[in-house]
Amino acid sequence: MKHVVILGAGFAGLELAGRLSDSAADEVHVTLIDQNDSFTFGFSKLDILFGKAEASALRLEYRDLVKPGVEFRQERITAIDPAPRHVTTDGGSYDADVLVVALGADYDMDAVPGFAEGGLEYYSIAGAERMRDALPEFTGGTILIGVFAQPYKCPPAPFEGAFLLHDQLVERGIREQSEIRIVAPMSAPVPVTPEVSQRFVDELAARGIEYVAENKVVELDVAEKQAVLESGERVPYDLFVGIPIHRVAAVVKESGLAESGWVAVDRDNLMTPFPDVYAVGDLVNIPMPKAGVFAENAAGVVADDIVARLRGETLDRRYEGQGNCYVEFGSGRVAKVQVNFLGGPSPVATVEGPSEELAAEKAAFAPTRRERWFGLGSPA
Repeated sequence: MKHVVILGAGFAGLELAGRLSDSAADEVHVTLIDQNDSFTFGFSKLDILFGKAEASALRLEYRDLVKPGVEFRQERITAIDPAPRHVTTDGGSYDADVLVVALGADYDMDAVPGFAEGGLEYYSIAGAERMRDALPEFTGGTILIGVFAQPYKCPPAPFEGAFLLHDQLVERGIREQSEIRIVAPMSAPVPVTPEVSQRFVDELAARGIEYVAENKVVELDVAEKQAVLESGERVPYDLFVGIPIHRVAAVVKESGLAESGWVAVDRDNLMTPFPDVYAVGDLVNIPMPKAGVFAENAAGVVADDIVARLRGETLDRRYEGQGNCYVEFGSGRVAKVQVNFLGGPSPVATVEGPSEELAAEKAAFAPTRRERWFGLGSPA
């Protein structure tokens, strides 16, 4: 029996462990390692931010994972040696026949001077809770949302936050006394295709939200409450919300897997230059959005490749960077963007909605993944 070690129990790690359990439980033993005790969907942070749910109610506890052939270990990874596929943690060490690195991307809160001291964010659970608690103190003025750099997780998230902030300010009766501005390095909000991006531009304009393209915040002057842009312009704000700079985890960088900043992989099957070592999810160097749905689909390809190679077969498909993403547009409406990034000469994307029907469809997403990943009920 082959030993598959998966580092990271996020979208990619959970999907991969579940797929291997379903298709090859009698051929592989899976060790799934994560330093946390639970998983929370990224989009749930918006529910925390706007007081729709408590973080404790949204966690999927790893102790509940009952998939055959999968063993979960809550340990912190301290070293990865990809050549011999050896992993060291604060609880022991592991030698893998197949090693999969799915540790996602970390946030560098100190990369932009002043941000850690004077800014807010909702990309972490703790950050969403802090921002939730700070919002009642905002009684009018300028909310400035800054995308510090690309790539970052969930490209629509800054705009979702702006739409939902607009709704909250309207509900509180202070929207007319408030301004919402977004500063970002992208030429368009979600530059996948002109159609998708135009939908965001129109929705932002309808709410009076300004989008400042092809610029970025490089420093916060906390004392003066001014954001310094790359152009040198200083933009005043009353509340600053930042999208943190993303990097690979330090242990991945130290392993030599991310010499170019992100982990190089074969785009067809996501294997690294090291034999039997894969990387999947937000830490890979494929030029496409960092989002859970893409990590999930990539994990499916990795699972198929592992099983095919175990059986002396060849993978009969390649990773095409496909997935769909639900986007909050406010007022109880959700859109669905469907994308294929690698299947042709250029990305292909379509957008459906926004509508209340798609909001209901999004609400069903998390329960189906819980059933599939944790073995609680029938697979989706």
